[in-house]
Amino acid sequence: MAGRGTQETEVRRRGRDETEEERADRMWTELIQEVRVAQMGVQILFGFLLTVVFQPKYERLSDTDQRIYLITVVLGACATGALIGPVSLHRLVSGRRVKPQAVRWASRLTLLGLVLLLATTTASLLLILRVATHDGFVPWLVAGVVGWYLLCWFALPLWTRHRYTAG
Repeated sequence: MAGRGTQETEVRRRGRDETEEERADRMWTELIQEVRVAQMGVQILFGFLLTVVFQPKYERLSDTDQRIYLITVVLGACATGALIGPVSLHRLVSGRRVKPQAVRWASRLTLLGLVLLLATTTASLLLILRVATHDGFVPWLVAGVVGWYLLCWFALPLWTRHRYTAG
């Protein structure tokens, strides 16, 4: 029985031959590269959003558009926090021999940040299109873009994971 378990482990095991710590180091490096890309996007968007309230046209926005703006700014602030969180997490636990656990929590924060970035981008697009045009197609256009984001950011990666990994 013991030999069979080892064989099954060997068959199931694919990829790198690395210890848990080596895997955590590699995954941390990959995660930080991914976070850099997302952080750049959310920081540019958030910076832009912060300037809107100081524009003369802001006062002329409808109450609904001003509410959408406020929600968008709060979502952007939350996305920024979640996407910067892994950096703070790493700094505060560095050298404490908890890298595998830190990688798991940083990964969760990054996923949360991506969901919040999706919400921020959606609300921003809705606001911009509502101000630029008052046509009835705006919600449909925003829904189409959200569908595209969901496909690119979540559906395709989850399908790939399901399709090409066992168990």
